[in-house]
Order: sequence, then structure tokens, then C-alpha cells
Amino acid sequence: MKSLLPTFPTPGTTPYNGPELSRRGFLQVGAGGLVASWFLSSPVSAWAATTAQVAPRGAARNVIFVFLPGAPSQIDTWDLKEGAWTPADFAPTSFGAGLRFPAGLLPGISEHLGDIAILRSVRASALVHGLGQTWLQISRNPTGATGSEAPNMGSIAALELDPQRGSTDVLPSFLSLNTQAGLSGAGYFPSTFSPFVVQPTSAGLPSLTHPDGTTRFSTRWNDLQQLDVALRSGQPLGKDASDAVIFYDQAKVLMDSPDVNKLFSYSSGDSTRYGNSAFGNGCLVAKQLLAGGRGARFIMVSVGGWDMHSSIYDKTAGTNLYTQAAQLDPALGNLIADLKATPGKAAGKTLFDETLVVVAGEFGRTVGALNNQKGRDHFAVNSALFAGGGVKGGQVIGATDAAGATITDSGVSGRTELRAEDIACTVYSALGIDWTTERHDDPLGRGFEYVPYAKDGVYAPIDRLFG
Repeated sequence: MKSLLPTFPTPGTTPYNGPELSRRGFLQVGAGGLVASWFLSSPVSAWAATTAQVAPRGAARNVIFVFLPGAPSQIDTWDLKEGAWTPADFAPTSFGAGLRFPAGLLPGISEHLGDIAILRSVRASALVHGLGQTWLQISRNPTGATGSEAPNMGSIAALELDPQRGSTDVLPSFLSLNTQAGLSGAGYFPSTFSPFVVQPTSAGLPSLTHPDGTTRFSTRWNDLQQLDVALRSGQPLGKDASDAVIFYDQAKVLMDSPDVNKLFSYSSGDSTRYGNSAFGNGCLVAKQLLAGGRGARFIMVSVGGWDMHSSIYDKTAGTNLYTQAAQLDPALGNLIADLKATPGKAAGKTLFDETLVVVAGEFGRTVGALNNQKGRDHFAVNSALFAGGGVKGGQVIGATDAAGATITDSGVSGRTELRAEDIACTVYSALGIDWTTERHDDPLGRGFEYVPYAKDGVYAPIDRLFG
């Protein structure tokens, strides 16, 4: 399969400022043919990038970004602070110097703490869910000048990794599984780099099979080529019609790749092992997609429900910390175990060695005793997890005070706290992407930085994660 990067027009032409298609379904098969908005792209003007001449680490080939919208309580999980409020069945346990962990709440994850690095010095820049969730995905203030045009970091990864795609890469580079509301798309980038949104099911992707059969589909496809190929080649309907050719052709590539559906399918036994939840199934499919080696490189898997202003420890409540842990724990624990047991692309490497796993929510939750509704409210200080992709496990970076209210040590020299922008820099560097890149093809014509102010050294990769 050839590169998914569209052909850019010559310098000086008008930058593309067309519609964003990232939230639309990828593939729908109907009586008249197929629709795959993931491939429908429009041109942007030629660009020249500037960088600060840094050296990306390039330790990872892939990324699995575990997104926890709603914001989990860091002092009950990654930065455990014990007090009268701590349920006894959390079973706080010491795992080496400086690490107390709720082994009773998260037993599966606790078995892999030697593979995980915990970052406890993150400060959110916004305490409104939608704003914070978008900020985490696009590495900037969504209300700022470039906020509306900013792509998801997965879209940036997809564009940057595009030259590495080979003839067997039929899947998009960026996928979002078990997507929650608020997914950011490709921004001003061509929609080719939008997330391929899939809700995993045991049956995989039934829409890859035409309901009227292969023979009828082939007939209709051939008729389509004969009837409107001249129109779709760009005359007289223009470039957008020409882009539709990519959209149809790439969709057909998936239709003609029956093995792809196996990567999205799973057995009831595997689903049970991963927790028998939508999130667990997403983690299971993420592992299969990377192991399959058909082009997927950046996968976001989401599990929401962490916004617990009330009844956070109440097991009789519909959603509580226990119900959330029952989804997160077996899925993440088995994801790490399976990545470690799966051969990687490079000789002698495992998929865990080649895959950076990041776990983060948009902010933290209030510390100390519970509020008057027996819950925890929004709070800026929070934590994130990193594993695989060259990360040195078994370490804690950064620290908060005894209550968890204040960051006392960022873990990074010269910094008092770390931000979502630093997490993005770390992801880009791990993938071998220059995080200081500034493009000059944005609709506003002001220059688009992958991470604002990174070229000035304000934000940077968290190198301590890698030992």
C-alpha cells in the first residue's frame, strides 16, 4: 500500500480550511457502494518545517494511549495517600522505596509495577472536563488561537510515520477504540490522518463484508469505475472529487483484505481474561492490531466514568472506584503481560519493548477527606503512568506532599511541575518525532507548532522515564 500522505500543491497556494471529518464513521457498506470518510482528504499547501535541532529518542515503534476521561483519583491509585478515608480492602502495600500502592484495588496492575514508571508531578492547565480532555490530546489550550485547528497527537504521529508505511499496511496508522465523547480529530491536517474509530465486538468489523456478496460487490465496483472515473479524477468537479478516489480505493483495500477482520475479533475466553468489558476488549484488540503488523501504530483506548463527585467508595452506587478498577485492572495488567509475551518487529524485541503505553486522565481529584457527598471534586495535581517503549519500570518520578495537595518535586531538573505538553513531547520523542517541529501550512498562516513553546525549551520530553 502506498503512502497515505496526499500530494501537496506548489508553494504559495491557498492552505486548506475545509471541514473536519474525524468524527464520522470509517466504513459503511450500503446497496450502492461504500463510504469511508477516513480516507477522504483535501489538500494543504506545501510546507517547510523548522525545528530546534533536537535528538528524538526513537525508542518506540508504537503507542497505546490509555485515556481515562472523567479524571481518576490519583490519591486512591497512582499517588496513594492513606488516611481515615482509605477503605481497608484497598490493602495498601509497599513495593520498594517510595511506592505504596492499593494492591487490593488494583491487584493485576500491582503485579507489573516493575514494568511501570509512575509520574506524580503533573499539573493540569484546565479543570473543566471538555477543555482538559482536549488539551491532553492536542497539547495546547483549545481556546487559543491554534486550538480549533490543532490535530490530535495521534494524527501528528500518523502523518510523521506515514513515510514508513509499506505495501502490507492496509490499516490506518491512528485508531481510537472504545471511544468516549470528546475525541479530537485531525484538526487542519488532511482527514487521511483522522482516527479510525472502532467499537470492538467479538465479530470484528462486519461492514468489511458486502451484504450482497463478493460477486455483486465486484460488479458494482467495476460499474462505478466505468461510470464516473472521469468525474472523480478531478474534472470537472475539482480536487475534492479527486480526493474521493483515495477514499474509495483505500476502503476497497480493506474489503480485499479478509485477514484484517481477525485482528478486530476475539474469543469469549480472551475477553473474560481482559475483564469482559468494552475497555478490556479495546485493550485486547489494540494488542492484536499491533501484533498483526498491518499499519496500526498509534492506538487510543478509552474508559470513562471517573468523575466521582459522590459515592466514590460506595459499592452499591452504579459507578464507583471499584467498578472502574474492575475494568481498568485486568485490562491493563493483561495488556502489559501479553505485550511482553508477543514478539516484536525487530529481532530479539518484544511488542512491549517496541510499544510505549501511556495512561492519563485530564486532571486529578481533591485530596484528603471526602466531600459532603462522599466523593472527590476536580483538582489540578495528578499522575500518569508509562510503560514499555524503552521506559525504565519500577520507578516513581516526582512527589507530592503528605496530603497530595502540592507538588514538592517535579522529578525533572529546573522544573517545578510537568504538564500535558511534556507528556506529548515524550510521546513524540519516543516515536522518533521532533517535538519542536513548527509547520507552515496552517490555515491561519502563523506557523503551527506540534507542542507550543517546545522549541523554546519550555516543554520537553521526560527523559528520566527512560533511565
